[in-house]
Amino acid sequence: MSVRYKVFWAISIIFSVVVIGLSTLILWVGMNNQGLISNDTNGIKPQEEWSNNWPNVVFYEVFVRAYNDSDGDGIGDINGLTEKLDYLQELGIEGIWLMPINPSPSYHQYDVTDYYGIDSDYGTMEDFKHFLEEAHDRNIKVIIDLVVNHTSSEHPWFQAALASKDDPKRDWYIFADKDTKLTERGEWGQQVWHGYRDNKYYGLFWEGMPDLNFDNPEVRAEMINIGTYWLNEIGVDGFRLDAAKHIYKDKEKEKNIVWWQEFRQTMQQVKEDVFLVGEVWTSAAEIAPYMNDGLNSTFNFDLSSKIITSVKDEQDNGLGTFLTRTRKYYATMSKDYVDSIMLTNHDMDRVMSQLQGDVNHAKMAASLLLTLPGNPFIYYGEEIGMQGIKPDEYIREPMRWYIKPEGTSQTTWERSRYNRGANAPTVEAQIDDVDSLYNHYKKLIHLRRSQPALILGEIEQSKIKAPGIVIFERIYEHQSLLVIHNITGEIRNLSLGEESQYNQFLFSSDSSSQVINKENQVEVILSPYSSVILTVEK
Repeated sequence: MSVRYKVFWAISIIFSVVVIGLSTLILWVGMNNQGLISNDTNGIKPQEEWSNNWPNVVFYEVFVRAYNDSDGDGIGDINGLTEKLDYLQELGIEGIWLMPINPSPSYHQYDVTDYYGIDSDYGTMEDFKHFLEEAHDRNIKVIIDLVVNHTSSEHPWFQAALASKDDPKRDWYIFADKDTKLTERGEWGQQVWHGYRDNKYYGLFWEGMPDLNFDNPEVRAEMINIGTYWLNEIGVDGFRLDAAKHIYKDKEKEKNIVWWQEFRQTMQQVKEDVFLVGEVWTSAAEIAPYMNDGLNSTFNFDLSSKIITSVKDEQDNGLGTFLTRTRKYYATMSKDYVDSIMLTNHDMDRVMSQLQGDVNHAKMAASLLLTLPGNPFIYYGEEIGMQGIKPDEYIREPMRWYIKPEGTSQTTWERSRYNRGANAPTVEAQIDDVDSLYNHYKKLIHLRRSQPALILGEIEQSKIKAPGIVIFERIYEHQSLLVIHNITGEIRNLSLGEESQYNQFLFSSDSSSQVINKENQVEVILSPYSSVILTVEK
């Protein structure tokens, strides 16, 4: 190639860049002259009168063992969690759900040996009371996992039941008799009868977790005593109720409803604003009766799946239609129910793994979660994009705080398989990066906390449809919002039509998205993987 040709080629490239740049500038100026509505999001204030509207808050699920280690033994603990309350407050968290903290022989603590204690790996009851005090000082409520379906096989109650058929605790559990069908299988095909000879007992989940017998009034009374203790004497704000649909077998599921109605009534006598959210992993038709004066809330597992598949497929998989229908159905059972929504929890492959590490998809999943109705629950590490695929230990890996974790308070209870090495996500790497997943979560959480329609508003389907766009209305009293998500990697132009009432910009996740109001015709130009919220000019 000659020198003259090289010079010509270089000049041509420079000329093209300048032309493109000028064209973009002219287009931008033109939009402003046509009535561009400001995209400034600095006016969003996280701390307003709508913050801490308990129980309609943003929750954060913590596995204490994996979170933060205060004493250098590699195991997360209560004091370590207390050290991170400022982090959670800054993120915008208003409620914390703690996975089980009771003494247990297992790492996950879901097989309890003492319902009135704190596991020694996690600290003392005084540590926990101090944590509660510090959390409440920051206007953060705390709910704890309460495992009432079963105990540990090492619990003194069960050990007494095994030791003698005449012990009163024998009837606290479900032992086989001559008519028992010992070949019975559980709903996912698992063995449910365990033990030997005359000590065959029922354990839905595994032999280390014998089920309690809730037909025994003493068992019911004891569980009510336990709930009362944690609310009244310790000061927690509510419970996440493990395996809430399994207190009785499916053929006796009506008894489940009666039990939770009894439990709620007594807990509300102790603490009027107690929050009870149950793990009822089933269809909406079966969930709804639990909220008829029973549970305050249940987790919406179906919605989780719809959010994730929508962002993976980059198309709306019926989110608005599904939520509108199910919420109206739930309202027939309870006027004060709360839908607890999430992307994943400690029993599910982490969302970033389900999305194959795609940060843009993860941001859109977060945007959907935090603009839909219900109580959003964020699983620890989700805000920085931690990954994990079952078995369970690998979806509960140590929280990644630091780029170089050696010698820090980062836990080492389990060797990380999915979140290790120089490229692993960390809080340290993301906290000052305005474009990070962490700051995306923070921005959306604070936005949610500033708008009553996002906290308490109902969802209405929009008549506007477009490929790759999720669009819906959130309406509460005198505030109406139009929420628009572009979940694709392409620019999308959306015309709202002359009849649209939404003509005032409220929020954009991307400053390059534009809202044009020309001759009463509103057009929205959405950048790839971005969200825009409009409201009604008064």
